Amino acid sequence: MYPDTEGPVLFFDGVCNLCNRAVQFVIKKDRKQQFLFASLQSEAGNRAISEIKPSFKIVPDSILLFYRGRYYIKSDAALLTLKLLGGAWSFLYRFILIPRFIRDGIYDLVARKRYKWFGKMDECMLPTQELKSRFLG
Repeated sequence: MYPDTEGPVLFFDGVCNLCNRAVQFVIKKDRKQQFLFASLQSEAGNRAISEIKPSFKIVPDSILLFYRGRYYIKSDAALLTLKLLGGAWSFLYRFILIPRFIRDGIYDLVARKRYKWFGKMDECMLPTQELKSRFLG
């Protein structure tokens, strides 16, 4: 499905400032360099969306995590990403105990307002030369 990796693939809205900051955060905190990245607007992102649409009946537009053969969306994706970063960040995974409808309700509110609150770029971010190997498509 994705390159020979056991590690996670984080898909993100490539034109969203909040999403891009989140990716920069993950890159900085990912000491094991286990994460791969792809914008949802890329070929890899489009493929992921078409694969999950039948299962989730929604088209994620902000974040999507593929890990160990399974897709995670919304707050599940965000919390698992923090857990995989390890260290103190994994402590935040405990929010998984909050019922999903509450977590996803908060997630959906931020996702809906993200362009208004954080802005939007005209095009997807381009990774630096040193990070290119960690970005798909």
